[in-house]
Amino acid sequence: MRLADVGKTYANGVLALDGVSLAVASGEFVSLLGPSGCGKSTILRLVAGLSPPSAGTVELGATPGEADALRREISFVFQEPTLMPWATVAANVLMPLRVRRVPRREAEDRVAEALALVGLDGFAKSYPRELSGGMKMRVSIARALVIRPRLLLLDEPFAALDEITRFRLNDDLVRLWRQFGWTVLFVTHSVFESVYLSSRVLVMSPRPGRVVQDIAVPDAARNEAWRMGPEYNALCREVSLALHAAMGDRA
Repeated sequence: MRLADVGKTYANGVLALDGVSLAVASGEFVSLLGPSGCGKSTILRLVAGLSPPSAGTVELGATPGEADALRREISFVFQEPTLMPWATVAANVLMPLRVRRVPRREAEDRVAEALALVGLDGFAKSYPRELSGGMKMRVSIARALVIRPRLLLLDEPFAALDEITRFRLNDDLVRLWRQFGWTVLFVTHSVFESVYLSSRVLVMSPRPGRVVQDIAVPDAARNEAWRMGPEYNALCREVSLALHAAMGDRA
């Protein structure tokens, strides 16, 4: 995906983004890190085609035909699980396949596959009220995976979770990314999470949002030993300093 000199002004006159340019290669895991209101979520909406840019261009793929195909292979995970409370876990995960009119037998197999990937294969008949916060988010991720996406957009999906659950879901997300080779654009407020998950961290300025630093994270085994090691801590310090500089006197 490529954003070239993108701006976004909302109907109320708020300039959310100004001159944003970035490129994400196939298979990369890129985090958008910045203060609240800097336009991180707006970028996800522009990429997903849920909102048009006010200026500049948003491109997916190499050709218009590839862009059309790729838009059908985008999954979006929001900050809240947004599950239907009256439906079972399986029925919630099934919803995107029903919209796409996938044959019933194939759809049921894909739901079972998605639940197994996120560790919920024994909870297909449960209801959201019976699940913990972390389990609800796993259902939301399974619903995103059931279409077998090429591009995964995640808008602070773990922000409301306790630290232990968040670490576990971070590990699961890295494992699945490496297994399936998705392209991932991930929004977070956490320096530590951005470094742990990403191949690149894009640091954004306060509104109007701009990308002010692009920091590469070397490939490494994402595990507890690396999280406690000197390389991870040095990278967290580098990203934290970049964020502080972006904030200026508002830090």
